[in-house]
Amino acid sequence: MDDRIPPDTAEPEAPPAPTEAEDLRRQLKDNQDHLLRALAETENVRRRVERTADDRVKYANEALLRDLLPILDNFDRALAAARASGGGINVVEGVELIQRELLRVLERAGLSRYSAVGQPFDPARHEAIARVISAEAAPDTVVSETGPGYLLHGRVLRPALVAVAAAPDEDAA
Repeated sequence: MDDRIPPDTAEPEAPPAPTEAEDLRRQLKDNQDHLLRALAETENVRRRVERTADDRVKYANEALLRDLLPILDNFDRALAAARASGGGINVVEGVELIQRELLRVLERAGLSRYSAVGQPFDPARHEAIARVISAEAAPDTVVSETGPGYLLHGRVLRPALVAVAAAPDEDAA
């Protein structure tokens, strides 16, 4: 007689228990999925920060420009008034008023104007465009200014364009 159990009476086989290798594969797949999601999120954050920084640079002068628009309007009004009246004195007064208004706006933004006349020549603050022989002024002293200098929060934005005194005997050397 056969000790074997006939096939139709055998107990159905239970699904095989997951092996340690299958568990590790599943964990690896989950970890890879988490890693890919984290990398995608990091890339999205990087792009968002880059876009924000670009916008900040692009629109950094927005407030200053908004403050300058009324000055442009005043220039338009001054020119229209000059054309209508044909008078030169009104134009001069209007332009002087606009210049003062523009300087006030620029000062609020941190810009200040400086004059160099009478000061010793400083290459960090002055750009010499001429040398003038002068018996009255000390050598290397600014005797005239073609264009004023401007500082932005204390740092030179544009040096003053100046003529510098030279002693009369410097040309002989």
